[in-house]
Amino acid sequence: MMYLDDIDRRRSRTGCFALIGLAALIVVGVVWLVWGRGDRLPAESEEEVTAALAERLDSVAPVEETVEPAATATTSGRRAAPRTAQTASAPVSDQPRGEDRSPQLLEEAKAAREREDFLRARELGWQVLEQTRSSSVREAAEALLGEVNIELVTTPRPMPEKIEYTIRSGDMLYLIARRHGVNLELLHHSNRIRGPIERPSIRPGDIIRILQADFSIEVSKTRNDLVLKMNDKFFKRYPVGTGEYASTPIGDFKIVNRMTEPVWYRPSDGRVIPFGHEENLLGTHWLGLDVRGYGIHGTWAPETIGYQMSDGCVRMLNEDVKELFMLVTEGTPVRIVE
Repeated sequence: MMYLDDIDRRRSRTGCFALIGLAALIVVGVVWLVWGRGDRLPAESEEEVTAALAERLDSVAPVEETVEPAATATTSGRRAAPRTAQTASAPVSDQPRGEDRSPQLLEEAKAAREREDFLRARELGWQVLEQTRSSSVREAAEALLGEVNIELVTTPRPMPEKIEYTIRSGDMLYLIARRHGVNLELLHHSNRIRGPIERPSIRPGDIIRILQADFSIEVSKTRNDLVLKMNDKFFKRYPVGTGEYASTPIGDFKIVNRMTEPVWYRPSDGRVIPFGHEENLLGTHWLGLDVRGYGIHGTWAPETIGYQMSDGCVRMLNEDVKELFMLVTEGTPVRIVE
């Protein structure tokens, strides 16, 4: 039989144990909240992180900004770097930071051209055009590319856009040109084939190189220039003259006929003015467009190049239109823009 005083003593001990357990839980909870269950970095780690962060911030150019007074804890418990808020007085540039290497690339391209590494010079020149924001550097790169591209295309030099062809018995040069979609003038000139173009001297076993590339033309009436592209990459820029009173049509056209020593049909009366006549305005070559009466041609008045002074056609210097005539074929797309 249990006496009442025994019961009271047991109840007293049970109450003490409960109070001790509750106190222990409170202590554990406080430790948890204060110390974050060990997620706090060791003192030496915090010092190293703080030093590294300070060193990195010192290496960055100062920006006008506001800084929150203290680091904040992320949801994982790790400390996050202080956030910064940029003020409205410091606009952010959309251009990537870093040094502009285009002048250096241009010098490398010039050096490659001087040692006649024309393919390397071309590749570097294209890189300059992709990277530069300087108009003077772009102009110099375009001039270099025009020179290099003409040297590659109009000489027997090998290039990725050329294939080799071995002359067979019975071959005729103009038929080879037609089969491969190139102009006879370019095939004859670029391979340094002896004899006149009408009777070229080719023999079975001779190896020639044939350009396989697509040209396109864009004419700007505002700038009065013509940009020739090969496989959608810059090839050369030429100065031109365009129509007075904005008479040169704008739009997408194509070359439909080619003519050396062209005759001119005077618009005012339809009279035929032969090549070489002082009133013939067409210069040495004609590239007709698929819009009646308009084309790209040479001129006997070089002082009009760079101005809007023609009757609507696109004028070029005779030496320039001769070069363009050799490169582009019928079907070449031509875009004329304002």
